[in-house]
Formats: sequence, structure tokens, C-alpha cells
Amino acid sequence: MMILSKIVAYNAKNTYLLVDNGLKIMDTMVLVSCILVVIAALIFTFSTGYNEPNVAAVVISTKATSLRKALFAVGFLEFVGACFLGTAVAKTFAVGIIDPQVVSGSRYGMVIVLVTLVVSTAWNIICTKLGFPVSASMALVGGFVGAGIAAAGFEIVQWATVLFIFGVLISSPVMGFLVSFIVTKLAYVAVKKAKPTVKYTITILEIIVTGILALVTGANAAQRPMGIISFSLITAGLYVPEESKYIPTWVIVTCGLALALGIISTGRKVLKTIGRGYYRIRHINGFSAQIASAAVIQGANIIGMPISTTQVTSSSVLGTGGAECLKAVRWNAGFRVLGMWFITMPAMAVVSYLVYLLVVYFFKLMGI
Repeated sequence: MMILSKIVAYNAKNTYLLVDNGLKIMDTMVLVSCILVVIAALIFTFSTGYNEPNVAAVVISTKATSLRKALFAVGFLEFVGACFLGTAVAKTFAVGIIDPQVVSGSRYGMVIVLVTLVVSTAWNIICTKLGFPVSASMALVGGFVGAGIAAAGFEIVQWATVLFIFGVLISSPVMGFLVSFIVTKLAYVAVKKAKPTVKYTITILEIIVTGILALVTGANAAQRPMGIISFSLITAGLYVPEESKYIPTWVIVTCGLALALGIISTGRKVLKTIGRGYYRIRHINGFSAQIASAAVIQGANIIGMPISTTQVTSSSVLGTGGAECLKAVRWNAGFRVLGMWFITMPAMAVVSYLVYLLVVYFFKLMGI
């Protein structure tokens, strides 16, 4: 990898000169834009953790542990997962949705990323206030595609990858439901003749599985903004990735921290929706739902696909509830949230498309 020199000079024309086996010139506007992208990405990551306390919701609802302990433990483990469980999902966002080479050199290339992050963050915050567990992945992909199309037309989008991502996002809740349903049935068979003390064992297993779920969730949720930041750095010519180290270390750590802080500060309305809004779960249901969610999310991590952890955990709760008693599941609550998920990606694409055009029009009026 070509490593940029740490020698930075500032000249009278307000341009930064970075030296590395030759001279690289970066306009001040590009540097400022990159800084804004990093800030916006970290705010988005925080809002993602704030809106997606899905991992902690189940163990809090079953009272396997207290709210404070659950949020701090899950936040820490998601940070660990973000830092140490690979960067395949981040790579997908960095080069798999919009080709950074197409955007490189574009006067308003950074605007694509900024619009995507601002619109997606606003969507996260609004849905959190309303108590809807929104899909941050769908919001980010939709916003990225919409702003990209506004900037350079449909050809800028790598449609094969986008369609595959959409397929994974749509099929993952189905997988979560089915796996949770099956695990619940098997769990009841396993404990059918067990002693009453098995309840304590199941509670411990529920907590352990929740820890595993937190690790794999952090490895997926934090990597979306990692990829966005890396896309911006590559586009600006500030970073040339290696196959062995595709995402800069400082990007990995800061995104992991932002996600953890968001979880610790999470929205209580969303906790209530996931933990009690679909089905009044017990420890055996919590164990089944958490292990199903962890399996589906880790599968997505392995193939490098972003996934809505909220979708998966919510559908897993529906699955375990359905396995126990179909009539006791609050299907109307699930379908209402499902409707929000389906409109997220197209809505974000349209909004980002329009916002990008407005921002660029404003810049041109200002002579920028």
C-alpha cells in the first residue's frame, strides 16, 4: 500500500501538500469535506446504536439482568466485535455499492456521502422518537444509492451488489423467524423432563448467547459507517487500501466507540417495542431468539453483507412466540414495523436524490 507522508505543508493558496514519492495536492474543500464525513458518519453510528438496542432488549425484558448492566455489557461487546471480527461488511460499503473510482475527482463527490449520512441519521432519530425499530442498513444503502444516482446517473451504482444486499435484507427476517421457531421447539423437547432448576441454567445460557449476539452484531452494525468513511478517503485520494488491511485502524476504533455509546444511551421506546411489543417472552424464548439472531447475523458477516440486526432480532422474537402460541403473538405490531422496513430503502433513495440536487444547486449559486 502507498502510505501517505506525515509531512503536511500549507501554502498561500489554501491548499494542502502531502508528499509521498511525489507531490499530491488536495484542495482545502476536499479536506474539510472529509472531516465532515467522518463527523457525520460517527453521528450516524451513534444514532444506529441508539435506535438498535435489540440485543439488550430481550434479556432486559426477561429480567435475566438489569437494564444498566445489559446496556453497558452489550455496548462493550459490540465495540469488541466491531474491532476484532473482520471488515468484510465495511469493504462491501466501501467499494461494492458505488464505485469510488467513478466519484474520484468529482467536484461534489463528498456531497454524495454527506447527504447519505445526514438523511439516514435523521431517519434513525425520527423513528427512534416514534418508537419504531428502523433498519439502519436499509436507510444507509437507500440513501447512498439515491445520492449516487443524482450525482452521476444509474450507471454509478453497482446494481448486482445492491440487489444482493436487498435480497439479504429481505430474507434475513424470514430466516430469523424460522430458526427461532425451530430452536424453540427443540428447546422445549430438551427441557420437557428436566428438573425445575433448569430455569437457572436457561437463564445463564440466555446471557451467554446474548454476549455472542452482541459480538456479531457489533461486527455488522459498526462496519457500515466504516465502509462509508473509507469510501470517502479512497475517493479523496487520502487512503489506498490493502487487501490485508482494507479499513484504517482509527476508523474501526472510532466507529466501534460511537456504536457502543449509542447503545448505552439507547431509546427506551424501542427497547419496549422489541422486548414486549411482539410477545411476552420468557427465558427459554429469550435464549431461542438470541441464538437464532446470532446465527443469521454471523452468516451475513461471513459473506460480507450488511443486515438489519433489528429486523432479525424482532423476527426471532416473533418466531419463538409463534412456536409457543401463535395466537399470543402481537402480529399487528410486527406487521406495522415490517411496513416501515419496506418503505425505508426507497424513501431514503428518493429523499437523498432530492437533497443532493438541492445542495449542489445551492453550492453553484454560491459559486462553490
